Amino acid sequence: MTTRRIRSAAVATALVTAGVAACAAPGSGGSDGTSVVIGVAAEPDTLSPLLGYGKDGNSKIFDGLLARDAQLKLKPALATTLPQVTADGLTYTYTLRDGVKFSDGKPLTTDDVVFTYRTVLDKKTNNTSRSELDAVKDVRASGGNRVVFTLKYPYAPFAGRTVLPIVPEHIAGKQDPNTGSFNTEPVGTGPYVLSAWSKGEKLTFKANPHYWGGEPKVKTFTMAVIADDSVRATRLRSGDLDGAVLPPQLAATFKGENGKKTYRAKSYDFRAVTLPTENKVTGDRAIRRALDSAVDREAMVAKILDGAGRPAYGPLPMDDPWFAKSVERPRDLAGARRILDEAGWRTGKDGIRVKDGIRVKDGRRASFTLLYPSGDKVRQDHALAYASDAKKAGIDVTVESATWEVIEPRMKDDAVLAGFGSAGDPDFGLYTLLHSSLAGDGFNNMARYSDPAVDKALDTGRRSRDRTVRENAYDTVQHALVENPGYTFLTHIDHLYVLADRWQGLTTQLEPHEHGFASGPWWNIQDWQPAK
Repeated sequence: MTTRRIRSAAVATALVTAGVAACAAPGSGGSDGTSVVIGVAAEPDTLSPLLGYGKDGNSKIFDGLLARDAQLKLKPALATTLPQVTADGLTYTYTLRDGVKFSDGKPLTTDDVVFTYRTVLDKKTNNTSRSELDAVKDVRASGGNRVVFTLKYPYAPFAGRTVLPIVPEHIAGKQDPNTGSFNTEPVGTGPYVLSAWSKGEKLTFKANPHYWGGEPKVKTFTMAVIADDSVRATRLRSGDLDGAVLPPQLAATFKGENGKKTYRAKSYDFRAVTLPTENKVTGDRAIRRALDSAVDREAMVAKILDGAGRPAYGPLPMDDPWFAKSVERPRDLAGARRILDEAGWRTGKDGIRVKDGIRVKDGRRASFTLLYPSGDKVRQDHALAYASDAKKAGIDVTVESATWEVIEPRMKDDAVLAGFGSAGDPDFGLYTLLHSSLAGDGFNNMARYSDPAVDKALDTGRRSRDRTVRENAYDTVQHALVENPGYTFLTHIDHLYVLADRWQGLTTQLEPHEHGFASGPWWNIQDWQPAK
């Protein structure tokens, strides 16, 4: 769960938010009544589930053993039913659906399921989401079209991990999972087949003739890769696109426009500033606590998100059942100044705090750089507002835009305006964000946060099946982040989509951070029907 989920192919569900050129016009959106053209901010690096693509579900090329409905409830997909689970929570048995074929016409087998999971778990496979399957001890095929997972420890949300897409062993098994052609020429059991991919421009999909779920009414759809928000809005208004993901202020310009409909999805997606512990300023706990108190979250929601979001008091949104309501806190600028005073950060002549020098002018300035990805207006606005709030407490934040190629090697020392958030279970997002074992592991635990009490609580939440025990564990994590923050949590963002009103059956889900390409009203595009 990261700001971009790593540039390499390892976690490819992430969407690159910078450096992708606007594509040429893919053609008139839906001119024949059976096709759809959607404008998205970016494209994945790979389409292989072995490297992380589609791991949270909603891939149109693949299916998992299970899937999620509009309310995020698990439902059977390639499995006939939800899994049978032993009383000790250590064995999960799935029975495969009969008659399912891959898009090349070959049948799905239990060997394909075993191959998929074993390859993801293989340390030679470049998948940085491997820790999400840490509980798996073994996966094997059994008689009667069954697949059996044996766990090392009871992992309460394990069924939610089995939305992982299944790949064909007869193709992917003959290739190196890290470099093989399957990464860009995928074959799956999903409702659509990739028919063309022009890197940096567009991906086109067509209906899978072998799809087990029935023939979709939308025969083809194109994801047009358009990095610039304003260009996406312009092309949508011109009719070049049928729909697009847009930031709140641009989506608002379509309000009341004839033939257009706006869809608003609640999400786990939050914006936060990473505060690297190895930086001499952001590594100071007093600085981190002062920033947490100084930030005006309510103003960010109102002014930057135009009300389409909520203040973020931690990684879980306020309406999540696992959210610890006692961590809600108002802005306290006086408290921020007091924290810095007590920690020995003195105010210099320019208003910026300094520390450790015999004379103020010789001290270490409370100053650091905050990076954000070029072209992302929402993150830019968050960064500027954050810097303004910080300065009022005497902390100087220099805001700088850069491509991810520039940001990535600097994350160890410089703060980043990042995006995270996973739906389904608190373990899905919090473990990779905070556990010290993942510090500096790509975009996992970007702040290199380390707190023994948090590690212990995360491990308890991951390994217990008792709801009360888990609630207490995640309460501990959320309270620890107030006292010892590794990030400054800013806002939870609602995702907004504007589409031509030509189809019915469109719905939104409670979405993760990764959105636009997989998530969005098109999560169930195979179920859309022409408007009457």
